[in-house]
Amino acid sequence: MGSFSDTNSITKRLLDQPDSPLYSEGTLGSIDDGAIATRRSVYDNPELASLYWPKKDYENIHRFEPTARWTYREEKALMWKIDWKVMAWAAISFSALNLDRGNISNANSDNFLLDLNLTTDDFNWGNSIFRLAFLCAELPSQLISKRIGPDRWIPTQMVLWSIISASQFWLTGRTTFFLTRALLGFIQGGFIPDLILYLSYFYTKNELPLRLALFWMSSNLCSIIGSFIAFGVLHMRGVLSRAGWRWLFLVEGLITLTIGFATFFRMPPSPTQTRTWFRPKGWFTPREEMILVTRVLRDDPTKGDMHNREGLSLKRLWIAVCDYDLWPLYILGVMFGIPSGPPRTYFTLSLRNLGFSTFATNLLTIPSTIAGIITMFSITLISEVLNERTFVAMSEDLWTLPFLMALYCLPDNANQWLYFGLTSGLLSYPYTHPIQVGWCSRNAGGVASRTVNASLYNMFVQLTSVITAQIYQESDAPRYRRGNLALIAICSFNVAVLYPATKAYYMWRNQQRDRVWNAMSIEERKEYLRTTTDMGNRRLDFRFAH
Repeated sequence: MGSFSDTNSITKRLLDQPDSPLYSEGTLGSIDDGAIATRRSVYDNPELASLYWPKKDYENIHRFEPTARWTYREEKALMWKIDWKVMAWAAISFSALNLDRGNISNANSDNFLLDLNLTTDDFNWGNSIFRLAFLCAELPSQLISKRIGPDRWIPTQMVLWSIISASQFWLTGRTTFFLTRALLGFIQGGFIPDLILYLSYFYTKNELPLRLALFWMSSNLCSIIGSFIAFGVLHMRGVLSRAGWRWLFLVEGLITLTIGFATFFRMPPSPTQTRTWFRPKGWFTPREEMILVTRVLRDDPTKGDMHNREGLSLKRLWIAVCDYDLWPLYILGVMFGIPSGPPRTYFTLSLRNLGFSTFATNLLTIPSTIAGIITMFSITLISEVLNERTFVAMSEDLWTLPFLMALYCLPDNANQWLYFGLTSGLLSYPYTHPIQVGWCSRNAGGVASRTVNASLYNMFVQLTSVITAQIYQESDAPRYRRGNLALIAICSFNVAVLYPATKAYYMWRNQQRDRVWNAMSIEERKEYLRTTTDMGNRRLDFRFAH
């Protein structure tokens, strides 16, 4: 099975014939709905096709037709159906995650800490415990998901964490707060890479980043909905002599529990397995299944090298863990979100300390959330149009830096609306995490690697929250000048050193591969493809995206 980052460029390098009529008819630039939409692929060359063929037990192999052609009209109709059937429910599921892991911020606006006799430092430790548990669960969750299938494991996770979230209605103090934080983190850990792996069954590598942007847009929309829910539910303070935040945990836990149960019936195992006793006609016609499977494999043949319920061997796991070429992205995963983390986490608490009411505080979080939706989708679209990741992904920290400097310079008696405006501006940053998730997926090169490396990347991202939870300290309140100075230093390092160094590294690695590959004859290249034991991005025909 082959592995590569860009089929078109790799095949051209292999044949050393840029104008070869190797590929299918049709062009990417056609605007005629009746034109052939089939993209160019190694499967169009009989000499290469067998080197990239799916495994015999690949669950969709019966619908794989590499010689098939389809029109733009068919592809558009199919993409709409996939977005509506698959992506929409994935977004709802992701929103359920964010509703249950984000309601702690809304609870904070309702005297949550005072009611439980907790300090700000206790709150910090609770967040750290949650993130550490989340981090520890990432890789085990992916291994379980790969073995039993994400269609089974994802809704199971949702039901379990919803029960734990709702149980926070009965919190009694520091111990139970820490315990529920740990349990929530452990059950929710791995959910995001599990869902991304599932989406990769339906989308090509160029389509996935934009869908991931929509994915995180749904998270922001959920935050807005969560603010309105909190606005209403927190008015229940005093009902049955209970605090409003207790009702908030219970109500939102029951909402996500309902979504979790529904997900068992809304998540088929694969594109060709949508027919079941409660959905006898399935979602796709046989031709739609053929197009769906074939277009995904033509884009990336490595998606056919494992069954969707095939577990990872210890050898493949170890190879993926030791893949040093992805370590620069792991470092970015830790560092890029630190500058915006503490201002985001403490936003509602700071607004309350500045004199805003509980209900005004929850409503004041909405403007930055809406702005964040717009900037995130825009920056992801720019990344795909420019085919550039490093410098575009750097825009989050570039945006954050001047706002951090302004917050650092605020006087102690600053107007509360000025603080709100600056912090809202900071939190409107273009969230580049979807770009970096897609970037890591591309540079992994293979289902096995992608499964493990997506988890490792997200584990490093979770470390961000562990670090940020300790930057704003009680002794530094309410302006957190020491904390903001540290954030300015980290943000400057990311912009000036870390992102440029990452791009330079991948350019250097590609140049190394080019020197070896270009020195080989066409016959030597073919022989290499037939006999190599290199896997994923270790292959000479793989090029890293940057």
